[in-house]
Amino acid sequence: MNRKFLTAEGYKRLQDELTHLVRTERPEITKIVSWAASLGDRSENGDYIYNKRKLREIDRRIRHLTKLFEVAHKVEYSPEQDGKAYFGAWLELENDEGEAIKFRIVGDEEIYGHKDYITLQSPMAKACLGKSVDDEIQVQTPKGRKTWHIINLYY
Repeated sequence: MNRKFLTAEGYKRLQDELTHLVRTERPEITKIVSWAASLGDRSENGDYIYNKRKLREIDRRIRHLTKLFEVAHKVEYSPEQDGKAYFGAWLELENDEGEAIKFRIVGDEEIYGHKDYITLQSPMAKACLGKSVDDEIQVQTPKGRKTWHIINLYY
């Protein structure tokens, strides 16, 4: 795994998820699997089969998060970033047709479950990096080149 960038909020959220999985969810599912296994025939035991599968999913997520934190780099907000779009910035853009979009530039691991987050590697994020309010950016899309104007920027 290469170095992964996370916002301070994303880092904390993923740490909390790992802690919850290790300290709460995994022990609970392990108890259920042990109880279901004690009932005998496991091949037709729905509780055993379902919870054993769930335990494997939890273990897979724990391994993923553990490996992630080995290479994760928490990017804290710095006052020097004010006025420019960098990692962790919220941006509001508008194009010439009056369409408006709002998003936050974050790391790959943070976009899941957030419709308004985009990854640092996306063409839109790359075009915005280092730009300020009222700057114009151009992004190549499947429908051609689009021009956007940054109308708001904050952290």
